[in-house]
Amino acid sequence: MKNHNEVPRREIPFSPPDISDSEINEVVETLRSGWITTGPRTKQLEKELASFCHTGKVVCLNSATAAEELNFRILGIGEGDEVIVPAYTYTASASAILHVGATPIFIDSQQDSVEMDYESMEAAITPRTKAILAVDIGGILCNYGRIYQAVNKKKALYCPGGNLGLGMRIQNALGRVAVCADSAHSLGAVRHGKIAGEIADFTSFSFHAVKNFTTAEGGASTWRKIPGIEDEKIYYQYQLFSLHGQTKDALAKNRAGAWEYDIVGPWYKCNMTDIMAAIGLRQLGRYPGMLARRKEIIHQYDVVCDELGVGHLVHDGQDFSSSGHLYLTRIPGATDEMRREIIDKLARCGISTNVHYKPLPMMSAYRGLGWDIKDFPNAYAYYQNLITLPLHTKLSDEDVEYIMYHFKEIVKPYLYAPPIGKKTG
Repeated sequence: MKNHNEVPRREIPFSPPDISDSEINEVVETLRSGWITTGPRTKQLEKELASFCHTGKVVCLNSATAAEELNFRILGIGEGDEVIVPAYTYTASASAILHVGATPIFIDSQQDSVEMDYESMEAAITPRTKAILAVDIGGILCNYGRIYQAVNKKKALYCPGGNLGLGMRIQNALGRVAVCADSAHSLGAVRHGKIAGEIADFTSFSFHAVKNFTTAEGGASTWRKIPGIEDEKIYYQYQLFSLHGQTKDALAKNRAGAWEYDIVGPWYKCNMTDIMAAIGLRQLGRYPGMLARRKEIIHQYDVVCDELGVGHLVHDGQDFSSSGHLYLTRIPGATDEMRREIIDKLARCGISTNVHYKPLPMMSAYRGLGWDIKDFPNAYAYYQNLITLPLHTKLSDEDVEYIMYHFKEIVKPYLYAPPIGKKTG
């Protein structure tokens, strides 16, 4: 490696979208087709994603937040209900709960982990609990087996309700607290031989510009088969919720003589467009290669972090494989102030980093609802010395080498007798 002062400066963005000519050409064809809102490409993407996720149906929407909110609405969750959610997550996980009128019940993390404390989660289940929302941070699937164990153990406490006929039927069919997955990070992740989307009762995905798989903005919902309820009925309710309660979408109304429709509820507008779906169709074809490239970069990062004794997420193991969405590092012994200094020094070298996440009880909106970060010591401890490194498929091997060189040089003075090879997460 060159001398520190001889390394040519690079500008490393944190998470740019990986858009190829294939996506661009498909968008151009869509624009020329005369059909740019929800139409044939959106329907095709839904079919291909359902096949990818090993589920019967997928509905594509304009964001993961909308997908998560509609999951709760499909379940009939509303005012007076509670949804258990990790304190260590992005606001969308909790805001969707609030949007439907329910109350989020925050759970602290396990020590030195991004996963919530499953013992505390189980203890928090009450007769008001209607769902547990697990969050797959960094693309690593949660321990859904443990979550199902908890909700089945507490079946006797469960009080089905539902503010919609379908929601009532679903709650009664489940006969327990629903298991929902915020899989915004984890499209393509696997645990115990099952892929994200086929594990939780209901799953939401994000296709935002910074995600592994993007449609610029966008998201999707999918669900496991529910006994006694047809997938088509659930899919149709998503369509109603996402298009103003209108009984026909634009594609159906476009057929000759099919102009008439009804409005069966004063609902929402959060559909995906064919322009967005065009990007997704071409992304999905490239996605296996993109996932493989992320694993290569993670391996290079792991080698250096283990050498330094810097903690990091473990993305692959005997029974799991992540989607490799984020690379979280933790600097042993570093305070929040030291962490900020390291981030600033990396920025001066042209390396953009981030922090995933500032726990929600630290945010003004959630403090205003009565939550206090002092009640979530593990979440705060994980956050205070955390730095997220760039991890995306636009990085070259030279970029990765540049990042790791400067990371080593900058972090070394902050390390206090680190245990070699320590990993967290």
